[in-house]
Amino acid sequence: MKFLKLNVLLVFVFNTILITGLNSQTIEDEAVQWLQDFIRVDTFNPPGNEIRAVEFYAEIFDKEGIEYQWAESAPGRGNIWARIEGGDEPGLMLLQHTDVVPADPEFWTVDPLSGDIKDGYILGRGARDMKGTGVAQLASFLSLHRSGQIPNRDLVFLATADEEAGGFYGAGWMIENHPEVFEGVGLLINEGGSGSISGNAIKFGVEITQKVPVWLRITSTDTPGHGSSPRVTTSVNSLLEALSLIKNNPFPPRIIPSVDTYFKGLADAMGSDDWAEAYSNMSEAIKDPQFLPELQRFRSGHHALTRDTCSITRLSGSSKINTIPPEAWAELDCRMLPDRPSSDFIKEVENLISGTGVDLEVIMAFTPAISDTNSKLFESITNVTGELYPNSKVLSAVSTGFTDSHFTRDLGIVSYGFDPIITQSGEPTGVHGNDERIPVEAFRNGVADLWSIVRNLIFD
Repeated sequence: MKFLKLNVLLVFVFNTILITGLNSQTIEDEAVQWLQDFIRVDTFNPPGNEIRAVEFYAEIFDKEGIEYQWAESAPGRGNIWARIEGGDEPGLMLLQHTDVVPADPEFWTVDPLSGDIKDGYILGRGARDMKGTGVAQLASFLSLHRSGQIPNRDLVFLATADEEAGGFYGAGWMIENHPEVFEGVGLLINEGGSGSISGNAIKFGVEITQKVPVWLRITSTDTPGHGSSPRVTTSVNSLLEALSLIKNNPFPPRIIPSVDTYFKGLADAMGSDDWAEAYSNMSEAIKDPQFLPELQRFRSGHHALTRDTCSITRLSGSSKINTIPPEAWAELDCRMLPDRPSSDFIKEVENLISGTGVDLEVIMAFTPAISDTNSKLFESITNVTGELYPNSKVLSAVSTGFTDSHFTRDLGIVSYGFDPIITQSGEPTGVHGNDERIPVEAFRNGVADLWSIVRNLIFD
């Protein structure tokens, strides 16, 4: 094993002496303050205003004497990047998005932009998704810069806009307009995986692939009229017929290899959990007609990995209760397993609703891609977490949600979703919900552990 226990012990000395110098404040202390301050930067998307995040990072880089560049993909949609040059090994990119989803203060116990510490948690929109991870990446980048050492590869910091709406003003735009930022990069860390503890068992999930988002719009048109005189056919009725077909005909379950590996890894870490036997052979478990409904009821995230799915999320019909509208529409958030082209899935939906007379429009569809675990980065994650947390397990995970990693996987960059922060299994995070939070001590440990992983790789 390349990462020696002595190196693990020296990480703390390295951080406190070599990195922070005469300043008694540790990088973890700084990271907590940075995260609180970053949460207070309003980057709700829509509208985004990620230029505010650029200003936040630029101020830190200026203070540290780090050269950086930034660009707007549209007015107010800012992206910022910096590079520490090293040896000839494939570069490592630390990728984050700076936009966050909206939050309704009415349903929070604190201001969503407060960044307050309460009961041992840092609260605020973005604490977990993903300003906390972004600040941990910043801490690793600054740790290398402050050390003055030359790594065996370039280390690239990239903070982008718009991930929450598809990344078209962020990572996607950067690839099209600033491809030089990705030159020489062969490895990447993004959001998507983390650690969890249940009892004494710790497992780390490293996201290697994700379900592919296929967002669809169904539109129905027909003759309008007065609500008091029902017609034989209407736009609303045709739309409801199409939606009923989608709702009542779930896509057949199938277990693809990456999902099978993930479930088997979960089973190994479950011990005597009632689900362990099914997870160890999910291809057989899904044949039981009672199993999948139970899985969806109690573990909907895992159920979503067993099949393609569509959620009906938006509807619109008439603007008046007594008017039959000429047009009605609905939007679907569909997610397909990454084992076939999205065009095959779209054709399947088209065939399902072909007799209803509605029109189908593709709003967005990405390409499927899976990152190989046979890399020095995955090895570093496994070795370092194994040294820091003996008997812990590292699992290659599949995400039901999408991240900007699909853009970089299309470039051939081995991209992992991972933040080594460890939280209690089942602990509420508030991600995309109310009172989003991150435990202070777990965050501090995650900052140190991420730097240990990065350091092990770049000084290998």
